[in-house]
Amino acid sequence: MIEADLLTMAYPPLIVFAAALLVLVLPRILGFAIGALSLAAVVAIAVFAPEGAHLTGTFLGFSDIRPFYIDEFTRMMGIALGFLGTFAVIYAYSSEATKTMAAFALAYVASAFGVAFAGDWLVLVFMWEIMALTSTVLVWHYGGDAVRAGYRYAIAHGIGGSLVLFAVIAHYAQVGTFVFGEGVDYPNALLAGGFGEGLPMLLAILGIGVNVAFVGFHTWLPDTYPRPHFAASVFLAAFTTKTSAYVLLRAVPEGNIYLAYMGGLMAVYGVVFALLQHDMRALLSYHIQAQLGYMVAGIGIGTTIGAAGAMGHLFNNVLYKSLLFMAVGVVIYRTRENDLYKLGGLWREMPLTAIAFFIGALSITAVPGFSGFISKGMVLDAADPHYYGGSEYQALYWLLFIGAIGTFLSFIKLGFYVFFHGESDREVRDAKPGQITAMFSVGGACVVLGLPMIGWPVFTDLLPLIDGTEFLGPGGEDQTLTPYSVGHLQDAAILIAISAVGFKLIRKPLSKLDYSDPALIVNPVTYHVGRGTMRATTGTYAAVDNAVVSFVKRCYWVGNNPVLAVDAAARRLPMVDAEERRPADGGRPSTIHLRISIGTTVLLLTIVLTVVLWLLIS
Repeated sequence: MIEADLLTMAYPPLIVFAAALLVLVLPRILGFAIGALSLAAVVAIAVFAPEGAHLTGTFLGFSDIRPFYIDEFTRMMGIALGFLGTFAVIYAYSSEATKTMAAFALAYVASAFGVAFAGDWLVLVFMWEIMALTSTVLVWHYGGDAVRAGYRYAIAHGIGGSLVLFAVIAHYAQVGTFVFGEGVDYPNALLAGGFGEGLPMLLAILGIGVNVAFVGFHTWLPDTYPRPHFAASVFLAAFTTKTSAYVLLRAVPEGNIYLAYMGGLMAVYGVVFALLQHDMRALLSYHIQAQLGYMVAGIGIGTTIGAAGAMGHLFNNVLYKSLLFMAVGVVIYRTRENDLYKLGGLWREMPLTAIAFFIGALSITAVPGFSGFISKGMVLDAADPHYYGGSEYQALYWLLFIGAIGTFLSFIKLGFYVFFHGESDREVRDAKPGQITAMFSVGGACVVLGLPMIGWPVFTDLLPLIDGTEFLGPGGEDQTLTPYSVGHLQDAAILIAISAVGFKLIRKPLSKLDYSDPALIVNPVTYHVGRGTMRATTGTYAAVDNAVVSFVKRCYWVGNNPVLAVDAAARRLPMVDAEERRPADGGRPSTIHLRISIGTTVLLLTIVLTVVLWLLIS
């Protein structure tokens, strides 16, 4: 079709980046409207553009470059990011975000689309670096504490991006191409991609691991996301980590058991420290890591349902995590308070915001009837030996189940203390119309895509590797998704019951705790190590520089004063007696005055003759 062919010429990152430039020069309402429309256009392109590589050409001297690649994975990424981005712009407009912040946010979104739609590793790493830069500028724009956090964020993503770049270089040296799936033999891969074995794969996993917040690599996440403008946090929550989870699936298409267990550790680690937070956005940031753990686990398992569940959870997380940041952002906007223990009773003052929050909370905790129940259930089934997991994933299943309990406890805590605990001593208004529109549009998707019988089959139709509700099991046999089976509903009921009783037991002691992530010692340690290393490096350079300059000056002096130089050297020899220095620039002629004993002379002559004879004999 002509229309479909025209869509292949519309490069999504370029459309959104052009909108970012227009936001700066147009009246505010018009600029934001164009920004939202550009993202809605990306959704349309993702839905209707034909599969295949488009706009292919040469870049930096390399041929067969594919900046615009459509398959079922990139199509789903475009729909998820474009849909959320549209309403994030509306939310930002209603939240009094400046035109400059909106331009930075759209440039950041454009670079994320560049990563998501790339069809080769060269374009991907190029856009990856631009994404790190634009997201850093978005954080910096707010000023204050966000500036230092932005520097730490930039260092972390600079290290991660460098590792990915080295991985791409090593991959090209090994296989001779950047194109996804070419030059690498992965017979059981679920999608095109994959780095070469050995060093390229190791570097790729480590570099991408920074962006997906592997335990130990994650400190930038809770450090950065609570600090910028609350509308900027909505963008940040949706794009970097989710895009990176998709790239991890491209990089490791056959899965890896160690990667799967890293996902389990992320799920538990994230919820533990989320429970200990007072700052609402810090709590949500730790839950980004926890939810990424489910995606990483599904990718690591490497089966069809594992990978499809990971992508489904990515899609849902884009929606409900951003919705939660929107609702919490409205609370901060109206109350000017970040500490959840200093709030309470706001459901009477802000009922619409409370409803939006609980839609997001019920989705992230995987309550039946909401979209998170479908995707989280798929990942759990992929690990559970009673469903589709191997016996080697039994421990992983329990890690993920513990993470699910911690997620319930965290959002019971957050919702209870913000909206229900005590009476509100504040008179605050509810969300503004634009904020309400954005929250309930995103929240509506969370509800519709999880509905029994009606909604969830529509959701699974969006997922790659799933044909309606059918998929290939680990043994190659046809399987059917049954998320609302009796067994799944019983598991959900047990999870809810444990969480409700657990919160009752831990509520009071938990309210007295406010522990920072022990891994945050990385920040001061990195600062002091970096400062010490810089001082050691500059000190060594200065010492070498002084030594070289002194040597050159001494050589210059020796050349101008040879007699004095011989005198000075002779005085340092215990066997030589030298007269006091004599001026060489006047009076008597300059001569060398050395005296040596007869015994020393005989010794020196003997040594010289011995060496000469040895050389002649040999």
